[in-house]
Amino acid sequence: MAELAVSVGANVQPGQLVVVSCLVEHAALARQIARAAYEAGAGLVEPRYFDRHFTRALVELGPESSLGASAPGDVAMLETLTAQRGAFIQISGDAEPKLLADLDGARVGRAQPRDFLAEWENMVSNRLVTWTIVPAPNAGWAQQVFGKPDVDALWAAVEKAVRLDRPDPVAAWRAHIARLDSIAGALTERRFELLRYRGPGTDFTVGLLPSSRWRCAKFETAYGQAHVPNLPTEEVFTSPDKRRADGKLRSTRPLQVAGTMVTDLELVFRDGKIVEVDAAQGADVIRGQLEIDANAVRLGEVSLVDGSSEVGKLGLIFYNTLFDENATCHVAYGSGFAFCVDDEADREAGLNSSSAHTDFMVGGPDVEIDGQASGGTWTPIIRGDEFQIH
Repeated sequence: MAELAVSVGANVQPGQLVVVSCLVEHAALARQIARAAYEAGAGLVEPRYFDRHFTRALVELGPESSLGASAPGDVAMLETLTAQRGAFIQISGDAEPKLLADLDGARVGRAQPRDFLAEWENMVSNRLVTWTIVPAPNAGWAQQVFGKPDVDALWAAVEKAVRLDRPDPVAAWRAHIARLDSIAGALTERRFELLRYRGPGTDFTVGLLPSSRWRCAKFETAYGQAHVPNLPTEEVFTSPDKRRADGKLRSTRPLQVAGTMVTDLELVFRDGKIVEVDAAQGADVIRGQLEIDANAVRLGEVSLVDGSSEVGKLGLIFYNTLFDENATCHVAYGSGFAFCVDDEADREAGLNSSSAHTDFMVGGPDVEIDGQASGGTWTPIIRGDEFQIH
């Protein structure tokens, strides 16, 4: 996994500064990533450890004014990465998934480091560094997925999802990315003005900008260094028109948010804004996130995934957005991606800017997605969990 993170994910180059960001429970993988990065020629590899128990203490005991504060030095670290064209490797896999579940959900939702996230969104959107997110199976995560702390079973599932079970994982990834790039190109050529989602509890439309461009994990920085941002990745995505989203959208999978679980999430949109939030569990966490700034209530991403997904074929709910968002279609409220909109006037008018960006899953076999062209004709995009456009 460490070698995949370095060689495929971040594509670490000789002399590059590398920051590995993770929970303290991920130290074993972080140390292997450091070794793999130095073997690839990295100039300096530094850890950024954080402890979710500090977040619990903040939410439970800290002042309201500190809920959105960023740790000293974190923003400067991102600015240094940008200046030095560095690499950022993040490790995912919550070791204590229910740690914050008994706390005030609204405060949990607001406990986001706003300045750090704003700088991160700027760095990603403007393609200023190479970055990737990779998983670290652990007992707490395995307990949530399987009902028992079977780390070996979780590793086996993860290996399939990220193609580590292939004879040549790097070659398998190159072929996979080429297929996704072909689908993204076909969607861009159609120049759909509107997407429509229909399914159980869902009747929703979202507008696209005239110069919206569909992308996949074939990323390249502004200075030409390739990287793959998520391992696994199965999606093609774009940023919609923040002003045009209407109807009801129901999540089809649970959403793990900062130590809490959100289930049966339903959002109502009107004129581009989320105006109602409902959920069987965790609605207050979502409402808290939507209060981070004025544009958190608008969409920044729409993403398509079909049943060919190696993650989806495992038939598991991972309770981890890195995996679950690559098992099925998803959208995100919060910040959009500048590299998904070609025209500056379109970006200025319709691309969302926010320090929030939260993905939630909305796809599956019962969800139909169509695209409307400028003439008003609707074209099937996904039917029966299969892409209709190639």
